[in-house]
Amino acid sequence: MFRRNFIKLTSLASLGLNSNSFVNDISHYLTLTFDDGFKKSSYRTADIFENYGLKASINIIASGHLKSFNRDPKWMPNHLLGNFNDWNKIKSKGHEIMPHSWEHLNLTKISFNQAFENIDKCLESFKINLDGFSESDSVFHYPYNSSNYTLDEYLLNKVKAVRAGGWLYLKNKLSNEIPSKKNKLRIGAWSHGPGLCDDYIEKYINDFLKSSGGWLVLNLHGLDSEGWGPISSKYLDKLLFRLLKIDYLSIKTIGEIIV
Repeated sequence: MFRRNFIKLTSLASLGLNSNSFVNDISHYLTLTFDDGFKKSSYRTADIFENYGLKASINIIASGHLKSFNRDPKWMPNHLLGNFNDWNKIKSKGHEIMPHSWEHLNLTKISFNQAFENIDKCLESFKINLDGFSESDSVFHYPYNSSNYTLDEYLLNKVKAVRAGGWLYLKNKLSNEIPSKKNKLRIGAWSHGPGLCDDYIEKYINDFLKSSGGWLVLNLHGLDSEGWGPISSKYLDKLLFRLLKIDYLSIKTIGEIIV
């Protein structure tokens, strides 16, 4: 039985809320999505989400497990990234595995032909290696959250949605609108780093919960000391425990929201 079944409504002072904030309808959706595919972190993230009956959202670099992958020695040292055996195991438990490019290049800083080739190699690798992968139902998570109109148009002829920086798609808004249509979406996310981003997450979620509603997408990476802008595993566990007490909030993966 999931721990959620044992949770009773208690004071939410730590989130700046009280019982008068509760409403019956879901007005706020939250997605925590984890980039790059750090093996240890991904398994731990999936376990934490599972403990609460939730699905984790993990976005992987398709060539990250290959010897040819040109790793960033600071943020992606050797042997930290998983492979498709790992991603199939995690997906088999119901978690979401989505593409995060072929080799983690900023696609806006190379030629369009190179970018299109990178995208195609990534999606083809997913088709071959990830069980049950559907390109037309997938979400492409841009590396560096960097995109432009031409890349979006190319991808949205192939995939259901793309995710990039909130500063590109949301302008001055904190959250996305809850989508009425379910495809060809441009989804804005907020990210923070390079250090531990627990405080950042706390502030943005608190601000979001006090807002009138919408869909907040936070782009995270590894747990504890892994990757750029990690979140601590203890904080993630405690955060989900608290958030699941809020009646008007739903924690979902992108794929669950746009089905």
